[in-house]
Amino acid sequence: MLKLALQGMRTRWVTFVGSFIALALGVGLIATTGLALAATFSAPERGPERFVKAPVVVKTSDLVRVDTPIGERTRTITDPAPVPAAVTAKLAALGRTVEDRTFPVTGRGLGADTVGHPWSVAALTPYALTGGRAPSAPDEVVATGDALRPGARVRAATPRGSEEITVVGTVASAGFENALFFTDAEAARISPDVDAVAVHAPADRVEAAVGAGFDVLTGDERRRADPDPDRDAEALISVNALLGTAAGVTGFVSVFVVASTFSFAVAQRRREFGLLRTAGATPAQVRRMVFTEAFVIGVLASAAGCSLGAAGAPRLAAWMADAGIAPAWFRIGEQTWPLHTAFWTGLFVALSGVVVSSWRAGRIGPTEALRESAVDSRAMPVSRWLIGGAVLAAGLGLLVLALLDSPADLLKRKTYVTQPMLLIVGFALFAPVLVGPLNRLLTWLPARLPGATAMLARENASADIRRTAAVAAPVVITVALATSLMGTTATISEAKADEARERITADLVATAGGEGRALPEEFLRRARAVAGVTVSATRSTAVTVLEEGVALVTSEAEVVDPAAHAAVSRPPVVAGRLADLDDDSIVVNEEWLTTEVGDRVSVWLGDGRTADLRIAAVLATGTGDNGVYVTERNAAGAPVDRVDLALPREGADSAASVLGAAAEATGVQLLTGDRWVDAHYPRSGENTRLGLWLILGIALLYTGIALANTQMMATSDRVRDLASLRLTGATKGQVLRLVAVEALVVVAAGAVLGAVIAGVNLLGVWSALGLLGVWSGVVVPWGTVAAVIGASALLATAASVLPASLALRVRPVELAGTRE
Repeated sequence: MLKLALQGMRTRWVTFVGSFIALALGVGLIATTGLALAATFSAPERGPERFVKAPVVVKTSDLVRVDTPIGERTRTITDPAPVPAAVTAKLAALGRTVEDRTFPVTGRGLGADTVGHPWSVAALTPYALTGGRAPSAPDEVVATGDALRPGARVRAATPRGSEEITVVGTVASAGFENALFFTDAEAARISPDVDAVAVHAPADRVEAAVGAGFDVLTGDERRRADPDPDRDAEALISVNALLGTAAGVTGFVSVFVVASTFSFAVAQRRREFGLLRTAGATPAQVRRMVFTEAFVIGVLASAAGCSLGAAGAPRLAAWMADAGIAPAWFRIGEQTWPLHTAFWTGLFVALSGVVVSSWRAGRIGPTEALRESAVDSRAMPVSRWLIGGAVLAAGLGLLVLALLDSPADLLKRKTYVTQPMLLIVGFALFAPVLVGPLNRLLTWLPARLPGATAMLARENASADIRRTAAVAAPVVITVALATSLMGTTATISEAKADEARERITADLVATAGGEGRALPEEFLRRARAVAGVTVSATRSTAVTVLEEGVALVTSEAEVVDPAAHAAVSRPPVVAGRLADLDDDSIVVNEEWLTTEVGDRVSVWLGDGRTADLRIAAVLATGTGDNGVYVTERNAAGAPVDRVDLALPREGADSAASVLGAAAEATGVQLLTGDRWVDAHYPRSGENTRLGLWLILGIALLYTGIALANTQMMATSDRVRDLASLRLTGATKGQVLRLVAVEALVVVAAGAVLGAVIAGVNLLGVWSALGLLGVWSGVVVPWGTVAAVIGASALLATAASVLPASLALRVRPVELAGTRE
């Protein structure tokens, strides 16, 4: 049987080469994304950075610890309290101490994430002067890196105000922060609170002195006092989500296309199977031969694909790091399980792809097999009808269920990326019965025009439905995925922007220019001094709640003054009143387990305190940006990061001018409400676009190659048909035009089916937004759709015309006389 299989593979080498290429590339993509995904499971081990030279570091604990029936649960709080003066005094009695303070500094020529520290803590990193001297006056600083040189003058804004400072020294950058070092006295004036204390004393004596509620850090634990100590692990969270999505999409696309290609390759050989049955081969022998061929190709192609994946994964990781999608240190590890997974997946898919076709080939009689080889008498068996119906019903059912049960879930990337897959499989399984009517519809008018090309293209496509469906399948998945993913993200982003425009009524919005950066207090003082201007200062914090007794869930929260906030915002309140918010209450959204106005909820505040607060109002869930509101008393330590301003009716221009001058003097970014929304709610961020194109690029590249591969397999199998056309009087050019038109018709049919799938998904997203109270329009990525369809048409045409042109170089009589 192996010998017979190898002889058949040598005879029909074009078909088997096409199957080999499709499987090798599919396994290669699975291996590449699998290896990259495995590299996100662990972050590199780093030691302490800012406090390398500090024997012991003391800071207020930033963890909420809760015992639950399933074990202890912890959450990091956003605004840990400063180290009290009484504690710093106790520590000073034990040995030499260095008090650390960290505060934001903004100004022209400074990085967006620049922070200030006392000069005394520089020795703990350690930073060493590379030029100039240490600061000795309140307006003198030492800068990290090479951006600023000794003698440079900078107008810097700090939480205490804005003033000219002089760079008197520089230190080499440590790589984890952009810092300015002030004198200890000036740093204490700017930021009185002590964030951490380095202590030169035994750790056990320090623990006894501070008591509970403080972290006493030694060894590698000192890293917890570094800025954003979990940044490596947090950076991998988004990379893991992105690569997990890419791996899922890649796996789905490759399995789908490979199974389709192998099934088509078996369907092409019905005449051969008929001859074998006529010669006395039993159905079991035919099936064993097909499985043997699939096994040989599966082993060889899967091994080649693993080699491609091992070579491609490092290049993918390097590109992601260069593009900013992944951290600069992101590298592929030494894991081998993704290669094993890819290999066995490829072999399984190769064997699965021929199961149904080989069963059909083995169970029919010789005469019937020879007759079926001429034309598709029945494009779909009963089993395919049942499976296709079940998959399509499951896809539509899950979509409807999500809309009825939890429409917000449809706005999550994991859902809207995976949701189209069931629909794609369902429609693809019905492709043999859908492409025929579609072909006739698309060619109805062209077939009535002078000339026989359109009519022949229609009849040829209708006569060989299996071939048409196999070629259309890659187009279906390409158009459906591209339109669904890009359209969904654009629609959700537009909805978020519309929701923000509806919510914000402020004339002007002031921010520090960076995410989470604190605004200088000087700007607040100046803004509040402008007559007639309503100032609503917002702080960002978080509250944590224990849900169902086992899970700590943290929600972003805004700290507002209810009266001032009502003048600059129109939050979507569905129950209660925002005006009822006070120090004993909280405003929640509909995603909370408890949403009855008047009920009390126990929460952990951003500084770690516990509070039992009454629900004053409930906000609609919306697109997810409607968070929680608390008052200032319940957010100690949270700095002001945004100010919404309502101008007076009379003298608005004058007030705006004064506010603009205050913003210019303090380094604050001041925008109108509409411009602020445009700046903060783009249709998609750069990383989001790159991430989507990574997912789509991998899938589209593979489906494009598979399209060309399948088309070449299909065209090479029609050399006798093409020769017959030549013998009836058609010129070579007419035959090639017919082949090209057939390819375009099939691409058009696949594009229509893909558009229908994408339309269903976009309709689901639009409905979900409506159920969440956000009626925004659907954004169709017409440019992406046109590019995908155009590329598919070009590939399909080239992949059909090229082999046909090569085949027509042989005399038609010789081609017509060839046997399969």
